[in-house]
Amino acid sequence: MKASEIREMSLEEMAQKVSDLKEEYFNLRFQHGTGQLENTGILSRVRNDIARVKTLINENKTGSRN
Repeated sequence: MKASEIREMSLEEMAQKVSDLKEEYFNLRFQHGTGQLENTGILSRVRNDIARVKTLINENKTGSRN
């Protein structure tokens, strides 16, 4: 997910996206633990997406966009 796509969302949509990504990450961790997850690279992608959305939420709240 690109930052430009996230910037087009409202704060409520961003908060929902973080919630959805956290749920997805939780489920992927279980799949990884049981050996069902074939592509483990998706774990880091989802984790980075969570951080990216949280960063942009903070950026919107503080109004400090570069």
